[in-house]
Amino acid sequence: MAAKTNPTVRRRRLGAEFRRLRIASGLKSTEVAELLMVSQPKISHLENGNRAISPRDVRDLCAIYGVTDQQVIDSLTEMARESGQQGWWHAYGDLSDSVYIGLETDAASLHTYAPLVVPDLLQSPAYAQAVIGETIPRLTAERAAARLKVRLRRQHRIYDPACPLRLWTVLDESALRRVVGSPDVMREQLEHLHALSAEPHITVQVLPYTAGAHPGLSGQFSILRFADGPEAGLVYLERFTSDLYLEKPSDVRHYGVMYDHLQARALTPDSSRDFIKDTAETYTDAAIHS
Repeated sequence: MAAKTNPTVRRRRLGAEFRRLRIASGLKSTEVAELLMVSQPKISHLENGNRAISPRDVRDLCAIYGVTDQQVIDSLTEMARESGQQGWWHAYGDLSDSVYIGLETDAASLHTYAPLVVPDLLQSPAYAQAVIGETIPRLTAERAAARLKVRLRRQHRIYDPACPLRLWTVLDESALRRVVGSPDVMREQLEHLHALSAEPHITVQVLPYTAGAHPGLSGQFSILRFADGPEAGLVYLERFTSDLYLEKPSDVRHYGVMYDHLQARALTPDSSRDFIKDTAETYTDAAIHS
């Protein structure tokens, strides 16, 4: 599915627009729920993008908020129809990170800090297979294969000739030194990373051990921004069970400042490419002497 019709993002943006309209009307969510004769949690779920908004919901909410411009109503209704569709990833079953995949598919840019492993979008197939197999307990072979297919499909975003994802990555040196799979898998992964880092829309910086303590010690995070709302964006914090999404402008700014500091402490992109190449060679030597 094309990014511009991504249902996950459409639903979140539609919910945000109705939250804006509600606040502008001076109504509380409990009051709207009473007028529609529904529960207050339903209104919250609609506004947070956790529940699809039907064309009927659009009609009723627009009436309550005094929206009379037919073009606006038609636009919101079309967005509601698109939000009810399913993204390509739903064909692979129930995925714990389906919300994030939808957002990533529609993002114009992604800044990510990776302290332990190479980010999903930059993983070679063998490395991705090893990460999935070694980090998710009690995963069946069938589900592991499905996860691998989804991960490799997600990488289409950085190869899209019409609109490639603008990707910035700060990698901790640990991600290069941690042996995932085998030395051969690591060598292949770092050679793959070295090649991708030469692409004009991909920037990779290595944060060496010598950088000492830094703002990223609290863990992995990603900042996504979108073409029609780059000033807002959101922060994604990956967790094993329940991921976190931070959308408050103050939170996004805070993590943006953290990322600026990480980039400043990291090696330059050119020096990082040299570092990655040199590290890849250590795995070649290890394979020879093993």
